[in-house]
Amino acid sequence: MFTRFLKLPIAALLLTVICSLSAMGQAVGSLPYTSQDVADDGTPVLIKHLPQWESVRDRATIAASASELKAVLGERSILDIIEFPGGTEAVTAQYDAGKLLIVEYATPQASVEADAKITAKLGRDGTVYRRIGNYNVFVFDAADQAAANALLDEIKYEKLVQWLGANPYIISPERAFVLQTADLFVSTVLIIVMGIGFAILFGIVSGYAFFSIREYKRASTPTFSDAGGITRLNLDGLTTDIVPDRLLKD
Repeated sequence: MFTRFLKLPIAALLLTVICSLSAMGQAVGSLPYTSQDVADDGTPVLIKHLPQWESVRDRATIAASASELKAVLGERSILDIIEFPGGTEAVTAQYDAGKLLIVEYATPQASVEADAKITAKLGRDGTVYRRIGNYNVFVFDAADQAAANALLDEIKYEKLVQWLGANPYIISPERAFVLQTADLFVSTVLIIVMGIGFAILFGIVSGYAFFSIREYKRASTPTFSDAGGITRLNLDGLTTDIVPDRLLKD
């Protein structure tokens, strides 16, 4: 009896927890979608990539599913093949040239795959389509194709990618060691060659200066002697006579 009495509060507690989780799930699911990339002023970055975004920001709509796009653009068969993998979002706004839709994929590969599907599905219903970077861009209900293309020309894909960790595309440690060793070898050879070149140049300049000074001194001497200024016998008669009045007297 006691065990049965104890089970009643436990069952009630489990029921309360389940109801609470269900309510939280409904509350989270009912929250409006918010863009992943938001500028400092609170405006989603994707909206700022719309042409003349300042004038259309109030009527632009951010979406993260095909159902949200259909709620804005209506039932269109092309929207059924647009998938929204992780990180994918879209923005749409009304222009004079037509209804513009920009779908941004997180990776170029996802954008390329979507481009192939869209190109194969796209019909002749007045829809102008173009892939711009990771953007797959549509202009629906375009009355003038030239105006629609001009509108697409104003869209520029600008995305800055920053690695939170190590860059996966960085070169391997082995290749980095080979490159560093090659750079060290080339630098060492260049330093040695430059040192030899400077030594040769310094030797040429110093030798030229030395022999120039020797030639100048030799040209200023009236007679030539190879005695180096020391006392020598005047056997060849080249030494000038000593003036008697310069001699010491007894």
